[in-house]
Amino acid sequence: MSDNKYAIVGAGLVGSLLSVILAKKGYSTEVWERRSDMRKAGFQGGRSINLALSNRGLRALELIGLGEKVMELCIPMYGREVHDENGDTRFMQYGKDGEAINSISRGGLNELLLTEADKYDNIKLHFDQRCEDINFHTNEISFLDQNEHLEKKKYNIIFGTDGAFSAVRQAMIKSDRFDFEFRQNYLAHSYKELSIPPTAEGGWKINKNALHIWPRKSFMLIALPNLDGSFTCTLFLAYHGEVSFDKLKTKEAVLAFFKTYFPDVVPLMPNLADEFFENPTPALATIKLGPWFIPNKCALVGDAAHPIVPFYGQGMNAGFEDCTYLNMLINEHGENWEHIFPEYYKLRKPNGDAVGDLALMNFIEMRDLVADPVFILKNKIDKKLAQLFPDQWVTQYAMVTFSDTPYSEAMRLGLEHQDILQKIVTAEKDIEKQLESDALKTILSKYIL
Repeated sequence: MSDNKYAIVGAGLVGSLLSVILAKKGYSTEVWERRSDMRKAGFQGGRSINLALSNRGLRALELIGLGEKVMELCIPMYGREVHDENGDTRFMQYGKDGEAINSISRGGLNELLLTEADKYDNIKLHFDQRCEDINFHTNEISFLDQNEHLEKKKYNIIFGTDGAFSAVRQAMIKSDRFDFEFRQNYLAHSYKELSIPPTAEGGWKINKNALHIWPRKSFMLIALPNLDGSFTCTLFLAYHGEVSFDKLKTKEAVLAFFKTYFPDVVPLMPNLADEFFENPTPALATIKLGPWFIPNKCALVGDAAHPIVPFYGQGMNAGFEDCTYLNMLINEHGENWEHIFPEYYKLRKPNGDAVGDLALMNFIEMRDLVADPVFILKNKIDKKLAQLFPDQWVTQYAMVTFSDTPYSEAMRLGLEHQDILQKIVTAEKDIEKQLESDALKTILSKYIL
């Protein structure tokens, strides 16, 4: 067992998972969180889009023996159910039969991970403690509690797992120890969390095994199922403009907006107008930065290292995969952090950037393209290619969601695939009529073999 002292700043999903990974290796770890213990104070909604747990995240949870337990908190979503403005729906399957992404409450998962961390004597959890500053010459962290009492603690190694607007990252940027690259791009859109309550019998008002999307070109509404029969809904809409949050200042305006663009949703949401004004309208940003570490001192993990927008459902999965890689590197190199941190950054930085780009691309797909006939056709051909030529072709969605293919490789291959799909729909004018024909394999083979 190591006597080294490790600090994790941020007791969210990634921080609590990482603490258990380190504890299982015998490392003494203290975890610091600015919020109260959600297991006592309750999880605060209104700021959290439901999570879509997939292969990468499950792989990390299995490292600490929680894979099966977490799946008990999940509802499988086998595809997108697209709702048009007339109330008609179309189901678009994600992968092969039986493949699904899993809707899970952020709060429920975080509570489970914190409870697991509490089982280890070599993990100490601190709540209501805000990271004020870090002196990286001494690796001393200053924490401020609710009574404005300042406490300073010194550690050998610090991990910043404190989210998209990380205090650890801010301290690294201010540090004079190294040069830091930082690019932050905000979307013109924000989001508003809403909900569809369960039926009187406790069931689901719409298909519980789908991620529901109401695409409306420049904006959209989505809904993910919860175990209690409710759905967590999120409206993504521009801050400013003719159709924007700026125009929704009264309950009457909100109801008129939803009746115009999402008429089938209004009867499902009896508390719509009240919820709209109770919940905040947070910003959405992608941040690319580097390096993610100070040699032999500190490293950023999860959203602190690669904040992304939520449209591919990969933010948590990418953060958990960071933990998987750190676990692998510790297994290979022990406590040689001087070697581990640069290697971790080399392996993960291209993929952190790539998943950010993929998420932005998927925003356009979800709000706009899923209702476009050409996109729908390409999507059908994409899946047919994967079915007919499994050794040569895997859809980008499958690579990202149902495998551990590096995000950067999935993005590269996905762009190549789009070029091929465009060639097919351009050259093969009758391809839609051929999708179920015996000749389809011969028609498509010339484009990929």
